[in-house]
Amino acid sequence: MTDNKLEIDEARRAANYEAIKSDVKNEVGGEIAYEARSVTSAQANDIDAVAGRMREKAVTEVVQTEREVERGRFVARISQVVDYLFFLIYGLLTIRLLLALFAARQSAGFVQFIYSVTDPIYAPFRGIVASPSTAEGFTLALPVVVAIVVYMLVHLAINGLLRLIAHRKVEV
Repeated sequence: MTDNKLEIDEARRAANYEAIKSDVKNEVGGEIAYEARSVTSAQANDIDAVAGRMREKAVTEVVQTEREVERGRFVARISQVVDYLFFLIYGLLTIRLLLALFAARQSAGFVQFIYSVTDPIYAPFRGIVASPSTAEGFTLALPVVVAIVVYMLVHLAINGLLRLIAHRKVEV
C-alpha cells in the first residue's frame, strides 16, 4: 500500500491556495471598482478644474475664430471695392486706347469726357514709349497699354496683400 496522504494533503493545500487567491482577487477587484465609482472631493475639484480649462479654451477658440471670420469679411469687402475701382480704371483706359486706335474725333463730347477722366491716371505714362500711328490718324497708344499692365500689377499686389491680411494667424 502506498501512502498517498502526502499527495492528498498537497492537493488540498493547492485547492485552498487557489480558493484564497480567487477570493483575494475578487475582493481587490471589488475594492478597485468601488474606488473607481466613488470620487473624492480632491478628484472632483481636479475634474472641475480640467473641465473649466477645456471650456475656457473652447470659448476662446470660438471667439478667435469669429474675429478671424469678421476680419476676413471686412478684408473681402475692401477687396471688392479695390477690384471695382481697378476694373473701372481698366475699362476707362481701354476705351481711351480704342478711341485712339480708331482715330476718334477729338471734338466729340464723349472723347473729351473720356480723355479728361483718364488724364490723371494716364499722366504718369504719357510719352513713356512712342505710339505708332498711320497716315489716316489711327494710333496704337502704347503708353495706355503700359498703363493698363502696370495697373494690373498694382491690382494684383494689393489683392495679394489683402489676402495675407485676411489669412494671417494670430497663434500657431
